[in-house]
Amino acid sequence: MNTVIAAKAIEGHRLQLTFSDGSVRVFDATPYLEKGIFTELQDPNYFRDFKIAFGTVQWPNEQDFAPETLYLESEILDLKK
Repeated sequence: MNTVIAAKAIEGHRLQLTFSDGSVRVFDATPYLEKGIFTELQDPNYFRDFKIAFGTVQWPNEQDFAPETLYLESEILDLKK
C-alpha cells in the first residue's frame, strides 16, 4: 500500500501528495466537500490546516481520506513540465 509521506495544499481544494513509492500526484477534494464530515473542508483556511498522520492527510477534526482513495483518485503530476 502506498502511503502519503508529504503533502501541500495547492490551488482550489487540491492537494499535491508525495507517496511512499516516490510518485507525486494531485488529489482534488472538491467532489467530497458537500458530504457529511467533509463540509468543513470548504473553508480554505481549514482545508490548508492538515498534518500527515497514519500514512494520509488528517485535518484538526479528524477528517481524512484513506491512502488508497488519495492514490487511486489522484492524477500523476508531471514534474518535467
